[in-house]
Amino acid sequence: MNRNRLLELLAAVERGKLSAEDACANLANLPFEDIGHTRIDHHRALRSGLPEVIYAAGKSPEQTAEIFSRMAAAGSDVLATRVDEPTVAAVLASVPEAVHHSQARAMSLRQTKGEARGHIAVVCAGTSDLTSAEEAAVTAELFGTRVTRLYDVGVAGIHRLLAVREELNSAHAVIVCAGMEGALPSVVGGLVKVPVIAVPTSVGYGASFQGAAALLGMLNSCSPNVTVVNIDNGFGAAYTATLIARAAAGSQ
Repeated sequence: MNRNRLLELLAAVERGKLSAEDACANLANLPFEDIGHTRIDHHRALRSGLPEVIYAAGKSPEQTAEIFSRMAAAGSDVLATRVDEPTVAAVLASVPEAVHHSQARAMSLRQTKGEARGHIAVVCAGTSDLTSAEEAAVTAELFGTRVTRLYDVGVAGIHRLLAVREELNSAHAVIVCAGMEGALPSVVGGLVKVPVIAVPTSVGYGASFQGAAALLGMLNSCSPNVTVVNIDNGFGAAYTATLIARAAAGSQ
């Protein structure tokens, strides 16, 4: 349930095309639906503008599939992150229309309509950072944001980044995913006039400490427009970037 769907429901009642009893049935699961192992927050999009998202890691394939199908039945856009192959099979068996984004380790179902609101650039240093970058890009797209992907533009070949400077400057927010020493967000931050959300990735040799070196490097950035999310958290970066992009697009 989101704001547009609620308004459509109320308008249908006002026009006499839907009875009050049927409208009540549609609203019965607000603010949440208790299915035993999970309480699905169908009300979240009304409160925050963005729907609840399923974090599949730690859940059984059957649990994720049931949550996914219940959210789909409620008319929501649905996103499940960190899915494995058994979970993909279980979800597709329940909701054949779902889309599997293998690089992002995610599944989605877009059911709402409307033009994209806001523009985000998703940047990654190297091909090894694609998993986090694609998680960010898929998340932002499901939330109705226009996404420009700018991949493999790390500091080892800085000319590659400078070649896409125009695309960077057209975005309302930039997400930068990088491992190793995590230098790329600082460089991007010095080139753009919008917020930069840095995603340290667990990419690099032993002293990278599974992304801890990149995390610390990004936290110590001298570019004041850079903020940092947790290691490999493309989803969190996309969520925040979407809110920033929506606000910026609405003010133009």
